[in-house]
Amino acid sequence: MTEIQNDAQSLITPFDVELFKSGTHYHIYNKLGSHVAERDGEKGTFFAVWAPNAKEVSVIGNFNGWNRGSHTMQPRDDHSGIWETFIPGIGKGEYYKYFIRSMNGYEVEKGDPYAIHWETPPNTGSIVWDAEYDWKDAAWLGERKSKPAMEKAISVYEVHIGSWRRVHEEEGHFMTYRELAAELPEYCQFMNFTHVEFMPVMEHPFYGSWGYQLTGYFAPSSRFGTPEDFMFLVDALHQANIGVILDWVPSHFPTDQHGLGYFDGTHLYEHEDPRKGFHPDWKSSIFNYGRNEVKAFLISNAVYWLDKFHIDALRVDAVASMLYLDYSRNEGEWIPNQYGGRENLEAIDFLKEFNSAVHKYYPDVFTVAEESTAWPGVTQPVFNGGLGFDMKWMMGWMHDTLSYFQKDPVYRSYHQGQLAFSIHYAFSEKFTLPLSHDEVVYGKNSLINKMPGDYWQQFANLRMLYAYMFGHPGAKLIFMGGEFAQRHEWRHDFSLDWDENLNPSHQGIQKLVKDLNELYQSQPALYEKNFSGEGFEWIDNQDATNSVFSWVRKGNDEKDNLIFIANFTPTVRENYRIGVSKPGYYEEILNTDNLRYGGCDLILRENLESYPIPKHRRGHSLPLVLPALSVIVLRYAGEFDWL
Repeated sequence: MTEIQNDAQSLITPFDVELFKSGTHYHIYNKLGSHVAERDGEKGTFFAVWAPNAKEVSVIGNFNGWNRGSHTMQPRDDHSGIWETFIPGIGKGEYYKYFIRSMNGYEVEKGDPYAIHWETPPNTGSIVWDAEYDWKDAAWLGERKSKPAMEKAISVYEVHIGSWRRVHEEEGHFMTYRELAAELPEYCQFMNFTHVEFMPVMEHPFYGSWGYQLTGYFAPSSRFGTPEDFMFLVDALHQANIGVILDWVPSHFPTDQHGLGYFDGTHLYEHEDPRKGFHPDWKSSIFNYGRNEVKAFLISNAVYWLDKFHIDALRVDAVASMLYLDYSRNEGEWIPNQYGGRENLEAIDFLKEFNSAVHKYYPDVFTVAEESTAWPGVTQPVFNGGLGFDMKWMMGWMHDTLSYFQKDPVYRSYHQGQLAFSIHYAFSEKFTLPLSHDEVVYGKNSLINKMPGDYWQQFANLRMLYAYMFGHPGAKLIFMGGEFAQRHEWRHDFSLDWDENLNPSHQGIQKLVKDLNELYQSQPALYEKNFSGEGFEWIDNQDATNSVFSWVRKGNDEKDNLIFIANFTPTVRENYRIGVSKPGYYEEILNTDNLRYGGCDLILRENLESYPIPKHRRGHSLPLVLPALSVIVLRYAGEFDWL
């Protein structure tokens, strides 16, 4: 068969087909899907869909009464599997689907995998769209290029768009993207966060999946507005100097009939064998990473969000489930790779290619892996044998830290090593410390309710948790509501409990997080060597008797070094001595016991003088009063006046 359509009248060229079939067309979203266009002087819409096992494909919609025989598509050629047509007289705003009759007689109506706008669920149609937006974030993008993100402070506020704040709560009305743009950037600026991370904004049929069961990979959810509205939100955040991270889900997709599953009467996007193609945890389908056209779909989708929406980073969900063929499977429920191992070689190659493509086209963008195992080299460059991510969530730190903090302080002395252990592997990868949504749902309790003790001790413990987190190497992430100690677990059907901020204890937590973010960005010792062992040194992690830890965070210049001392018991420690290397004066720059944060105000009101009394392998020491359940941060203030 020769090519049926004249290439001069098609958006898709033979070179596009070649790249698509090789899996390396990272901008295929400009060719497949629906595109408002003009042909022979007549305005209309060009449609193209990949359905290689279809016998018949047509475009159905409001414009033809959903008549399956009205607007048939033609195979572009005899080898690409692409069907295409131009329909004059229809444009932006038309609802449509593809009717597909397979070679095996299967018939189905499918949404467009490359549609950039969808009907609002539970409706499932795609919408012809031509997004036009006048960006005003040139200054932000210029600054983004000026210095690598990994050399800056990265403090992330994780947000679920549907439940951050609601308007007309009794009607269950979501805030739109534009309504969010009027409040979220200002709030993040006020709180001194550097980035917002949105849980998946892509179109998803089931709201209760939180966006992790996607059907419209190229479309911001229409629950909250149009693509231009989401662009407006990103633009507003950028103009407030807030970066935007998107959760991205290439690990699986739902089996809804209008979606990607069994697309053309065959398992096109997913593996046919359920031992590779069905996810037992999420009852969803797993992408076939070995199929080139599927790789092109996914990687071009990642590039699309960076290209069209100016996204600053992608956080890849459930990477561990992609890397291991036996993930959540029992013996006999999975197929080993060609060497008999459990590593998913196709997924590994896909992740490497994804990171390589992102960094090639957008070298100032970073990628983050949610990876919960000890897989080596997640943040090593691809050329060095790694997966190529810039950062990885430090899940071990999160679990160990929360486990330690939930213990009654009387038992913490027996678990000193649990808190200290993370430093043993803290520099094996470049880590983000996450206190994410997963830790405050499904009966796990809110962060404040995880904390032991009475009312005061709960808040003191949470203040300690945040200060310890910001003193620990790595980027930081706090899920919304945690910054003001929301009591309720996160509930996706409701707004955060903003009225709790009228309570001084909750306000104190919020003020502390705000100040910790400011400290993080203003003190080079907290970010210059954030991912290097050269930036951290224990003073003492062996004082289990008192449950006290002390350590140094180091910058490029020794004068920027900071000392952290944490007292994990509700007992005030009088005349507690720690060793220091430099004689002179030390000033207290943060104390979680400050009255401003809801503490008892046992703070250092003037500079502290060191003494030539050796301690902790250092020639000098400082005598301190450690408030109960507190973290204090000291900085060198200068030499003695008489030196």
